[in-house]
Amino acid sequence: MHHLSYGDVKTAADRVADRVRPVTVARADAGSPGAGADAGGWELYFALEFMQHTGSFKARGALNFLLAHREQGELPDAGVTLASGGNAGLACAWAARGLGVPATVFLPETAPRTKVERLRAYGADVRLAGTEYAEAAAACEAFAADTGALPSHAYDHPLIAAGAGTMVEEIRAQVPLIDTVVVAVGGGGLFAGVAAAAQHHGIRVVAVEPERCRALNAALEAGRVVDVEVDSVAADSLGARRATPMALAAAGHRNVRSVLVGDEAVVAARHGLWERYRLAVENAAGTAVAGVAGVAGCGNEHAPYVPAAGERVAVVLCGSNADPAELSRDAEPSRDAEPSQDAGHPTAAESDGSAPAVADTSLG
Repeated sequence: MHHLSYGDVKTAADRVADRVRPVTVARADAGSPGAGADAGGWELYFALEFMQHTGSFKARGALNFLLAHREQGELPDAGVTLASGGNAGLACAWAARGLGVPATVFLPETAPRTKVERLRAYGADVRLAGTEYAEAAAACEAFAADTGALPSHAYDHPLIAAGAGTMVEEIRAQVPLIDTVVVAVGGGGLFAGVAAAAQHHGIRVVAVEPERCRALNAALEAGRVVDVEVDSVAADSLGARRATPMALAAAGHRNVRSVLVGDEAVVAARHGLWERYRLAVENAAGTAVAGVAGVAGCGNEHAPYVPAAGERVAVVLCGSNADPAELSRDAEPSRDAEPSQDAGHPTAAESDGSAPAVADTSLG
């Protein structure tokens, strides 16, 4: 197993510079009772990573993955291939098109037409195979073996995780004295990358998961990677049945805290972000916010992580691709995960990401 290092993240940051959108960090409202307000309050920032190409942080890892293989002369004429109908697939297709590399993305025959159309809008060669993502993943594996195409992964690869971690440098550039970064966790790609960079700078990382979607928390509890049941409103983007060994290793760093939140808190946080800030984000982003007590307007005064007086906290809003109708007060978010299962994790959802975005035609 590769133990992700700050050097991996720094190399990735240098590699993808000028090709990804630097994350915008915005000051938000904090300091409600129960979160240090009585002792002088604390500072809250939102890292608006949902403004990234393809609508989530996934573009960073996909681009780093392809650029690194090109540098090493390991980018075959057959291009790259992935079994994914979510943001990893979109990010892979976007990055491949910008580099002039063929991208072949496998989906089950039952995949929604909108996903297929969005992938094709990015130039991907979309192949439909089987009725489940596991079958699509098997077809992808066979395609790679037959053609020599480079197989990619939604999150379980050091280059993918290191790319995700590059946002930490951008957050520090805007808030140099940042104390804590808060991220939602699914399979752990985003978390592993962020933790590697944060560890180097002495920054605390709070890893937030839904109570019924707790792959990393359960792995920490067991001391090893284990399968967990997935049944959460955030399962469509955080629904990994197991965390990666790389994420588990990163969680062993000092200054890492794992916390759990209920689905009601996730929904309340997501709605609060819309009502107070007009930020239309997905439930994965709502999960991160739900983990921090005292985020004004988000109904989470009793959240598990309570910032100290004077603490500077950045919450990563990782994706905004979801049905806007769910933001109405009476709407009930769907619990139906659409797992993009891959060969490495045949029961894992395409976690740490978000639902497909509308096509983004630019690379710079």
